[in-house]
Amino acid sequence: MVGVLLVEDSKITRDMVESYLAGSQDYLIIAALQNAANAEIVCIDGDVDLVLMDVCTADDESGLEAAAKIKKYNPDIRIIVMTSMPEHSFIQKAKAAGCDSFWYKEYGETELLEIMDRTMRGESVYPDETPAIAIGSSISSELTERELAVLRQLALGHKYEEIAENLEISHNTVKYHIKNLLAKTGYRSTLQLVVDVVGKRLILPGF
Repeated sequence: MVGVLLVEDSKITRDMVESYLAGSQDYLIIAALQNAANAEIVCIDGDVDLVLMDVCTADDESGLEAAAKIKKYNPDIRIIVMTSMPEHSFIQKAKAAGCDSFWYKEYGETELLEIMDRTMRGESVYPDETPAIAIGSSISSELTERELAVLRQLALGHKYEEIAENLEISHNTVKYHIKNLLAKTGYRSTLQLVVDVVGKRLILPGF
């Protein structure tokens, strides 16, 4: 029997997953938490084999940061990242944290139980790409990685000079990327653009 730690701040989702696994002969939920900060403590006792980790948990605790800590001290514990948010950086960050697999709650075509089974067999299951979201007159998949990096800096409230320094590019290059972003999306100001991408959770500044 695989011991499962469920980390999810949404009661609806926790209840759904618990109900989903209730009849399983292979998985047993040994604990369900709302806050990722407590996940590492639960993993210390050795009963956890698999963690189902939400990215954004209670008190704005990052599931990705918690996952990295768990993997550092308990590398044999498998971790599946779960999210309903299309934030473009989550897949890359989950891989960097050492997470084994990744599941989109709303966008994924693969059932959670299948991903759990494959993950416990040693397979790493990740989506091919981030869900495409409409941003103005464009879609998120049409934005380059550099444009998204600049856009994240804008969402963090940085000025052009700060963006140039943070990304190690010139001030003119920052202006070039912002000009392209506005042209692609059809927005007249960076404020309109930032409000859209943050509202649609393509970029979450705190995560």
